[in-house]
Amino acid sequence: MPAPLDPHMLWNGLGWPLIRLTFFISLGLMVGNFIESLNWTRSVAKLAEPLIRTARLKDISGASFSLAFFSGVAANTMLAEAYERGELNRRELVFSNLFNSLPTYFLHLPTVFFITAPFIAEAAFAYVGLTAFAALLRTAFIVLLGRVMLPPLPEGCVVCLLGDEEQPANRWRTALKKTWQRFKKRLPKIMYITAPIYAGFFLLKQYGAIDWIEGFMAEHVSLLAWLEPQALSIVAFHMVGEFTAGLAAAGALISDGGLSTQQIVIALLAGNVLSSPMRAMRHQFPYYAGIFPAGMALRLIVYNQTLRVLSVMLVAVGYAVFS
Repeated sequence: MPAPLDPHMLWNGLGWPLIRLTFFISLGLMVGNFIESLNWTRSVAKLAEPLIRTARLKDISGASFSLAFFSGVAANTMLAEAYERGELNRRELVFSNLFNSLPTYFLHLPTVFFITAPFIAEAAFAYVGLTAFAALLRTAFIVLLGRVMLPPLPEGCVVCLLGDEEQPANRWRTALKKTWQRFKKRLPKIMYITAPIYAGFFLLKQYGAIDWIEGFMAEHVSLLAWLEPQALSIVAFHMVGEFTAGLAAAGALISDGGLSTQQIVIALLAGNVLSSPMRAMRHQFPYYAGIFPAGMALRLIVYNQTLRVLSVMLVAVGYAVFS
């Protein structure tokens, strides 16, 4: 029978870290959601127009790109309607959707960073920075591909398709309202995952189960043999749980001082690559199929995830070699 845990150890190893983590996650969610809720679409459209023209995308694609900084659903709906009207052909639709991966990423970047930072501290800058760089690489590739494969287009007005800009007073009031609504929805979900994972990881660590899991995975998972044995548990939690599950595991290992920042970041990137495609099918396909025809929805998800996995793998290899 396992020995009872010391109350002092429970407080220092589990109670206080969870309280501190909950506070910083709450603060981060408020800040991140508020930044997400501010609509700077028209300003971004003006800045993005030269890039859109370089990629030889149509005005409707450029407007969708700019709108994606505010709402991915609205951006994809705009593309789907243009495709149904015949304003975009299949290739243009695919390129436009892939092109939107950059604003879609940056739409959630503040929240991702402010959730990640409390778990893995300074490693969050490396992890988020590398995934952002991967998004930039994807965009550069699509711009180059569009330049080669799409015909030149006449000049147009991207900003004209975005409608009137909301007045500053209404914009701030709306942003505050959306921030609170999203906070109430997201925090319980995150803590519902985080608290049990963090507590479970603490208990498994105390009773030696983590050491057994690390040894088993190191012996049987040849694909990830290049990772440190402790880092394999981060990948495992990332794959079987949500994003915060991998972060919780990484945070616990950082607290122990068992892994370096580089090892933590590479493990999280590996978990990202392995978990994202199936998670995208679970969460994205129903929403995509409601906007695009089912066959096109599946095709867009496959293209997006393939490009995403390749770009993250590329930056992971670069980080492992040069860091």
